[in-house]
Amino acid sequence: MIYFIRKLFLLIALLPCSAWSDISNASERPNIVLIMADDLGFADLGCYGGEIKTPVLDALAENGLRFSQFYNTAKCHSSRVDLLTGMYCGQAGSAKLSNGPTIAEVLRPAGYKTLMVGKWHLDKEPTDKGFSRYFGHLSGATNFFTGDDSFRLDGEKFNVPKEGFYTTDANTDYAVRFVNESLIKDKDKPFFLYLAYNAPHYPLQAPKKEVMKYRGKYAAGWDRLRENRYASQLDLGLINKDWPLSPRPLNVRPWNDLTDKEKDWEDFRMATYAGMVDRMDQGIGKLVERLKEIGVFDNTLFMFCSDNGACPFERTRGADKMPWDPESYWTYDTGWAHAGNTPFRWYKQNQHEGGISSPMIVHWPKGLKTKKGAITDQVGHLVDFMPTCLDLAGADYPDKNPNLKLMGKSLLPILKGEKREGHEFLYFHFGNNRAVRKGKWKVVSARGGPWELYDMIADRTELKDLSKSRPEVRNELIKVWHDFAEGTDQLSKKQRRPVSETSQRWKKRG
Repeated sequence: MIYFIRKLFLLIALLPCSAWSDISNASERPNIVLIMADDLGFADLGCYGGEIKTPVLDALAENGLRFSQFYNTAKCHSSRVDLLTGMYCGQAGSAKLSNGPTIAEVLRPAGYKTLMVGKWHLDKEPTDKGFSRYFGHLSGATNFFTGDDSFRLDGEKFNVPKEGFYTTDANTDYAVRFVNESLIKDKDKPFFLYLAYNAPHYPLQAPKKEVMKYRGKYAAGWDRLRENRYASQLDLGLINKDWPLSPRPLNVRPWNDLTDKEKDWEDFRMATYAGMVDRMDQGIGKLVERLKEIGVFDNTLFMFCSDNGACPFERTRGADKMPWDPESYWTYDTGWAHAGNTPFRWYKQNQHEGGISSPMIVHWPKGLKTKKGAITDQVGHLVDFMPTCLDLAGADYPDKNPNLKLMGKSLLPILKGEKREGHEFLYFHFGNNRAVRKGKWKVVSARGGPWELYDMIADRTELKDLSKSRPEVRNELIKVWHDFAEGTDQLSKKQRRPVSETSQRWKKRG
């Protein structure tokens, strides 16, 4: 009954344009839609070289702007902290968000309606952190068909319907609903919508029709898939032809070494993952169409990204259940994650390019000044969203803690087609994975292994370690990491302990 009432309310909200008052003349400040996918690899979208059907995101890219060097933190909760605060995770108070305001807390007093839908994965609730409306789950992952006890609607417990529920669809429905209601009640106020899909994070679950759309399409395996995606990326101009495709890690079996039964199982898993991405793209399409119907699409800035690279964790249980069965719990493994991060090395949690490189699509008909379909190689990071929103809203940043400062830089110059002054450096940390990028140079350590040094202009696939031939650059950047980790990101001494200079255990997984 609850789900029926919700659907009925949504149908009422989706009245044709003739039933609406004229809202297309709302504030000249743009509406902002910030969409974050979960565990989506750099190469999974069609417009980033993938074969998954993502026509909506592809169209936004074809008529907008793509970033080829946009960074996240390689981990779910820290990426959300960076996105919301414009600061690095520890600096911002980590999941407590205790040291600075969120984008919503800044935009709301500036006259924006602040809306959030989807995965929170931080302390308290979005309605405690500046959002006027919220639907979603507070947990870091959930069953897509049955949800969990952390689902909330505007701060109150939400009881997930027993039937007819799919988290991705529910997120889409509430995103559309919140936007509709916002424009009815406050037609002169622009809105900020943070839409945090849980897809395609595990468990790999999707409606049967989406899974079967891709069943059999991955029978050629991960080796062929990476080669095909790499070729597409070269054709698209996303990557430099001088960057070789990184090799298959030693712990990933050559596809031809698998038995027929193993190949069929792997195909099924990847088909389910593809179905989840496909369904998310369909949901974004519903939001796009609604904004077009009510006349606000042209002055709505869309920014789409991912929280980290593809996930290599094998945690499948209940493999005998179909992925459209709520009792199923599938994941995929390193082989497909490696393909998801084409052409890069490593994965979620690691600070090599495979872990921290995100698709980033910008679309804004009224304000974007770059050529349609352009690709920029200017470097961006999740911390840049806060200053970008400040610029767009004409909002002041409240110095909640005068000893802290924003780490991000506004993306607006890039959106205007200009050359932006880059970051002094970008800092990365999760667990015993760490990195710094400064200009073209990057130092990185995986799983406590030795520091490596790469030239990101000549070798972004990180295959030529220059740490021994350029020790002065290596040591300078290592010092930058340690100084920032201690003085600004407030890491403990244990978290800053020296890396191993001899361990080789990490190599086989890259």
